[in-house]
Amino acid sequence: MALWDLLGKRDGKSLRAMFGGTREKVEVGVSIGIQESAAELVRAVESYLGKGYRRVKIKIKPGREVEETTAVRRVYPDLRLQVDANSAYTLETADALKPLDDLGLLLIEQPLFEDDIWDHRKLQAEFKTPICLDESVISPRHARYAIEMEACKIINIKPARVAGLSQGVMIHDYCCERSVPVWCGGMLETGVGRASNLAIASLPGFILPGDISASDRYYQRDITNERFVLNEDSTIDVPNGPGLGITIADEALKEFTLSEVTLKAE
Repeated sequence: MALWDLLGKRDGKSLRAMFGGTREKVEVGVSIGIQESAAELVRAVESYLGKGYRRVKIKIKPGREVEETTAVRRVYPDLRLQVDANSAYTLETADALKPLDDLGLLLIEQPLFEDDIWDHRKLQAEFKTPICLDESVISPRHARYAIEMEACKIINIKPARVAGLSQGVMIHDYCCERSVPVWCGGMLETGVGRASNLAIASLPGFILPGDISASDRYYQRDITNERFVLNEDSTIDVPNGPGLGITIADEALKEFTLSEVTLKAE
């Protein structure tokens, strides 16, 4: 990421321009963790919809999937809704997810273990709802495996998970050539990582809302001078400045620094 930033500053180009991004703003959504009850979850969804988010992802796990998801769908029948299992199921226990297939979800994210690409293929064959792979795809090679096996219909691209921006762009290009939708994961990044995610999510194949969200979703104070805000249409602007398009808030960085390493040339 630092090298991409340096190249952009050297050439006076934003990451969006360097990647060939086609969007000046990226559609985003919010991710909501498991709540104490279905009613609490519905209230949390209501809160984020009130803030302007138009796509919601909810976390699920065995025993906490059908009631919660159905409750949200009942209250918000037109909401762009998806669920994320974070590998909580096996092929044997995934039958519990079958009722979700009738709720009009955008996708079911990573229901099985990260190394179960073949079992995801078996599961996808039983669902009309698209299965999305996240942790299973850690390189362009794994994306090829998943697509050739028909283990999923959607892929989540987190640059940090796939070893960097270059690899993320390669996965995007591979999926785009095969008409497989991708979207950008990433929630906890500082403004540095958020800027990077917005740049890659500006590529044409990212047709589903990302988990990028606004800075204030997680940070009262960030380490960048720029804060990313949610637009009225549930989008966030992609930085246009050279490189990452952000500047470091030195005082904030100093306050949050736990240790330092200095590298010197011989």
